[in-house]
Amino acid sequence: MYYSDELIAEVRSRNDIVDVIGSYITLTKKGANYVGLCPFHSDHTPSFSVSRSKQIYKCFACGEAGNVITFVMKYENVTFIEAVKILADRAGIALPEVEVSAEEKRKTDKKLRLLEVNKEAATYFYRCLRSPHGERGMRYFKDRGLSDETINKFGLGFAGVNGREVVEYLRGKGFNDEEIRDSGIASISEKNGLSSPFWNRVMYPIMDANHRVIGFGGRVLGDAKPKYLNSPETDIFDKRRNLYGFVFARNSRAGNFILCEGYMDVIAMHQAGFSQAVASLGTAFTDEQARLLSRYTKKVYLAYDSDGPGVKAALRAIDMLKKADISGRVIDMRPAKDPDEFIKTYGQEAFQKRIDEAENSFYFLIRTMENDYNQSDPESRTAFYKEIAVKLCEQFKEPLERENYLQAICERYGINTDNMRNMVTEYASNKLAVPVYQKPKSSMQNKVSEEDGGKIAQSMLLTWLTDEPALLPKIKKYVGLEDFTDDLYRKVAEKVFSDIEEEKLDPSAVIDMFDEEEKNDVANLFQAKMPDIESNDERKRAFSDIIIRVKENSYNHFSESIGNDMSKMKDSIRLKKELESLRQKGASLD
Repeated sequence: MYYSDELIAEVRSRNDIVDVIGSYITLTKKGANYVGLCPFHSDHTPSFSVSRSKQIYKCFACGEAGNVITFVMKYENVTFIEAVKILADRAGIALPEVEVSAEEKRKTDKKLRLLEVNKEAATYFYRCLRSPHGERGMRYFKDRGLSDETINKFGLGFAGVNGREVVEYLRGKGFNDEEIRDSGIASISEKNGLSSPFWNRVMYPIMDANHRVIGFGGRVLGDAKPKYLNSPETDIFDKRRNLYGFVFARNSRAGNFILCEGYMDVIAMHQAGFSQAVASLGTAFTDEQARLLSRYTKKVYLAYDSDGPGVKAALRAIDMLKKADISGRVIDMRPAKDPDEFIKTYGQEAFQKRIDEAENSFYFLIRTMENDYNQSDPESRTAFYKEIAVKLCEQFKEPLERENYLQAICERYGINTDNMRNMVTEYASNKLAVPVYQKPKSSMQNKVSEEDGGKIAQSMLLTWLTDEPALLPKIKKYVGLEDFTDDLYRKVAEKVFSDIEEEKLDPSAVIDMFDEEEKNDVANLFQAKMPDIESNDERKRAFSDIIIRVKENSYNHFSESIGNDMSKMKDSIRLKKELESLRQKGASLD
């Protein structure tokens, strides 16, 4: 038994969806709704819509939809109960202890057990580094200039000469082979049985924001491959949603983060006093990591390697930071390769100076792009200017911001401002003028299959009904619950009809009635793309078209289901006559 429906309803009602989502992403009022860049996919144009009246959201690009609870679940990557707790705490609501299901308890117990495995493994690696067996590892860290204090702070360790030692240690601590395997510390093979891939490596424990060890990174000592090895994805380790060093960096008072590429870069920077440094975990920087940073700051400095791959990684990270509404600036590492080398060579003050002089991310983008063009060739230079126009359009949707950058870039490169403005205008009109919504034809015909067309009409009808509950009596003249041919749609319609009649309709509450796998589909039923209605006559035509399309789909579905059942043939004939009459007269809104 979870929290009562009444308590969940109170948590929802005390957390306005616009306020909650607006604390995660930037929302702008547009008509009756609020729009922004979708946090669940790589969104470049505002496709994410939030309805205050319905207390639901929907992305018209990727299809994600739900209420305030499902948003927190997806954004924070937490369970339903955990999302309710987060929102209850936000609203100052005291929650009673809940009785957890056996399955939920099993999952929680397993996660706690895996955390214990990793904690003990970290202890083993830590002790091994400080033993005679770990002398090579300790020498490596000392040669990299790390102090004892830094080595201890980050819990650095060493994995022994083979992959069985840590397994035997963990078995001795009472963990079974399944737990050791599921933690990511070891894997099973025919040759070695249960054995860890972490051996002859210096070890970097990876901690979450609560100081719990969730995974490991290991660097081999010698020429073996791979040079760096990270824990696999597990029930407690998601590389896309965590950052190395974040457990310390989030408490920094710098007011910003410095994003690096490697573990040693982060450690070296912390030792030098730059405690805001973090790094991605063996993968490219992700949207989830950008959103994590956005909760703490609006300014991130990129301290990526100065080589080709580092520049490409920086360009990719800049785009993700911008989508998370974070201002990114690029620290110039040249002539050093990375932050670790720079600090060792030039010192802390010189690095701070590089931070102070960090390059605007758009300037960095244009400067990098400039290398692909021959500035002494007029044709190549023109192509470069056109590419600048493209980037101005893609990077800046706000006209004033775009104009400011346009003037600055033109001044920097000696470009005629009017000419550049004309190129921007031309590109924007030819390439970017793609309507978000397309007005459907009055016949409601489209290229999708009959079945999909029927579902779209049913969804549009439910969306319209949640917008205007007073339409229910007019709709019921033509459409009954049996006309919703999909089981899920019919269940939703039944609840919506009932709630309207009882004057208690709350679309966000309807969503929570369904399983996790169904919530998104249900939310989408309340946010269908509607006809662009500009007059009362168009409103009447749209209503009639939707009703007719629902009835056509219902008739086709019924006809196909009866087969050769003669007892239902009379019903089929009757329904066909009713449909023909409806086509002739139309459905009336009067």
